[in-house]
Amino acid sequence: MAEHTSSNITIEAAPAEVMRVIADFDSYPAWTGEVKEAEVLAKDDQGRAAQVRLLLDAGAIKDDHTLAYTWTGADEVSWSLVKSQMLRALDGSYRLASLDNGARTEVTYQLTVDVKIPMLGMIKRKAEKVIIDRALAGLKERVESLRAAGPGDEAEKL
Repeated sequence: MAEHTSSNITIEAAPAEVMRVIADFDSYPAWTGEVKEAEVLAKDDQGRAAQVRLLLDAGAIKDDHTLAYTWTGADEVSWSLVKSQMLRALDGSYRLASLDNGARTEVTYQLTVDVKIPMLGMIKRKAEKVIIDRALAGLKERVESLRAAGPGDEAEKL
C-alpha cells in the first residue's frame, strides 16, 4: 500500500461554502499558485466535474495531467490520476467536517504522489506536505476572502 501524506486546516465558513470553492475548477489558477490552467473535460450526472485537465507548474515539476473525481455526498471529493507526463500516481481527497454548528469547517487533505523519476521516499513525502500545506492555505484564503468581499462581489457565488 502506498504511503500518503495528510494535513488539515480550519476555515471560517460553512462546509458548503468551502466545497463550492473546491468544485470551482475554473478559479484554481487564481488561488492555487501551481495550477496555471484547469479545464473540466467531463461532468457527472449531478453536473459536478468528473474529469479535469490541469496544467501544473510547481517549479521543478511541470506537468499536464488529467484527474478523475469522485464526489461522496456534500462533504468529500477524491481524485485519481488518469494520465500524466511526469506522474505515475496522484491520488488525493478533501474531507470536510462541520464545526461550531456549521460556522467553521475542518478540511482534511490527503495526497499520494508517485513520480516517474526516481525519488527518495522522505523527499517525496516532504514534497507532498508542501503541496498540501500550500493548497490548504490557498483554499482558506480564497474562501475567507470571498466571504469578506460581501454582496455584489464574488461572495455571491458562495
